[in-house]
Amino acid sequence: MSNPLGQELAALHRMSVSTLQAKYFEVFGESTTGRNKAWLQKRIAWRMQANAFGGLSDRAIQRASELANESDLRVTAPSEPSRLPPPPPVNRELPPKDDRLPPVGDCLVRDYKGRECVVTIMPDGFDFEGEHYKTLSAVAKAITGQHWNGFRFFKIHKQESA
Repeated sequence: MSNPLGQELAALHRMSVSTLQAKYFEVFGESTTGRNKAWLQKRIAWRMQANAFGGLSDRAIQRASELANESDLRVTAPSEPSRLPPPPPVNRELPPKDDRLPPVGDCLVRDYKGRECVVTIMPDGFDFEGEHYKTLSAVAKAITGQHWNGFRFFKIHKQESA
């Protein structure tokens, strides 16, 4: 003999969120805007079991009511929404270019473990194999899998001033 309620509860785990929302309407008699699948499954399962076996006892309902009366609950919305300070302005300027780097558009080439690694200098970072990196160190890490100083990895040294 099979348990039809058990089968319905098991079926909840195979339902999509939109199907669960329809099922929620069916068991609660009202729609929901909730889209959290686990929450919908739990709420629907609880209601289905409550409908089949009875809900909370009168004592439990009375105790919940007592607890709610003892709590400081806000029953009205704040009179005026709080004003957050405006976000700080975003600096859209590019960081100053390091004088050790070649001009934008030039390439850095490094042979690493028999593999030729070519990095293109971009106005806002570096391009390596179609990926954009903000720093040379990030490129070096992508190549080696370990943290490297990008200038040291690509053997870029400070220019001697005359």
